[in-house]
Amino acid sequence: MLLKYFYDRALAQASYLVGCEATGAAMVIDPSRDVRPYLEAARQEGLRITHIAETHIHADYVSGSRELAEATGAPIYLSDMGGPDWKYGFDGVAVRAGDSWQVGNICVEAIHTPGHTPEHLVYQITDTANADAPIGIFTGDFLFVGDVGRPDLLEEAAGIAGTKEEGARQQFANLQRFKALPDYLQVWPGHGAGSACGKALGAIPSTTLGYEKLFNPAFQFDEESEFVRWLLTDQPETPRYFAQMKRVNRAGPALLRDLPRPARLDHHTLDEALSAGDPVIDTRNMSEFARSHVAGTLGIPASSGSFTSYAGWYVDYSRPTYLIAEESAVESIVRNLRAIGVDNLPGYFTPEAVNGNTQSLPRLTPQELAERMAQNHVLLLDVRGAAERREQHIPGSQHIYFGHLRNHLDELPRDMPIVVHCASGVRSHIAASFLQKEGFDNVANLKGGLDAWKKAGFKVEE
Repeated sequence: MLLKYFYDRALAQASYLVGCEATGAAMVIDPSRDVRPYLEAARQEGLRITHIAETHIHADYVSGSRELAEATGAPIYLSDMGGPDWKYGFDGVAVRAGDSWQVGNICVEAIHTPGHTPEHLVYQITDTANADAPIGIFTGDFLFVGDVGRPDLLEEAAGIAGTKEEGARQQFANLQRFKALPDYLQVWPGHGAGSACGKALGAIPSTTLGYEKLFNPAFQFDEESEFVRWLLTDQPETPRYFAQMKRVNRAGPALLRDLPRPARLDHHTLDEALSAGDPVIDTRNMSEFARSHVAGTLGIPASSGSFTSYAGWYVDYSRPTYLIAEESAVESIVRNLRAIGVDNLPGYFTPEAVNGNTQSLPRLTPQELAERMAQNHVLLLDVRGAAERREQHIPGSQHIYFGHLRNHLDELPRDMPIVVHCASGVRSHIAASFLQKEGFDNVANLKGGLDAWKKAGFKVEE
């Protein structure tokens, strides 16, 4: 048996290729939309991708199952659990709890693990050529290293009220079942640290069930009510784009071959896009944007390791999205945006083509901010997550999460300076540029964020 691990750092998303070397058959679990890495890995190992499996209808990225099926002719194995509201809208092999199939000499068994989503499946793997017991489980978004999948996404992202407590109870039941499985089983999860599908995911790529039983907090509860309370507390903010991903992945995403390549455009089209209210994302680094940018554009640096998820808070799927980017970076930026279903990308503008109505985004040092706060003539806006805020914050600051700003603009004054901060300065850069775009004229970003504030020796409240 051969196992290949693929990881998208921008989305903290893991997918896998498991192959039978004796027969040349292979299966890919939870592929991302860019399927080239799987095709290349299979080619290098002399394998044929004969099966594709989904653990559930994903909320955080566009599935590549249809893309990979188109490229290989392999059937897609899709959950048939969870009731009529959780059926896929495209063709596949319907999988029920307890179903099994062979990938060469590898036996795959489906186990229903509702909780994160009602239709969620995990896949237990047995290498029948060498053993008569399973080696491990692809756990999707049920079980992670050091964490368990959150049950509130249906309520928070899809608007299905009253589901998070039921999902939490289902997760508790899943864990009780898994306590009875052998400790030696390897666990291959669908996400790593940084994913919004849990609250404290570990950074290592895999684990064992025995290790998780000992050290994963989710396994330490014997009372369901205590577990439910723990699981629903301190979950991270649900990214705005998750609701769109649920719809896209359930219906079946468009094939990349059917999407036009974004064109290089001139500044006249930029003026037209801004006048029409279409989002224009300036992907240059923070210092370049701060020095000079076109009024009305949104600054999200492509160099940020979380560019994709940051953009997901601000894109408007009902409108075309335009980019300002270096020519050499366009391909990777487009790939990252299409990973979250931003398919309406008519074109991009190079920095050289940008001119006209420009403005700057001031950046203050901690010392400069402290001086202004001492004069009581500034609003300090903390745009970190709620859990970060509870740990520590700058005294006198106001809190609005950076992804929720669009819903709280009327809570901010337009007649006094606003200085925005986060942990390191990236999210606050995005938030400050959004406030500028929305007509706040006196906005600045705290350079280096809370990290720089503390390093300079200024006070925080624990």
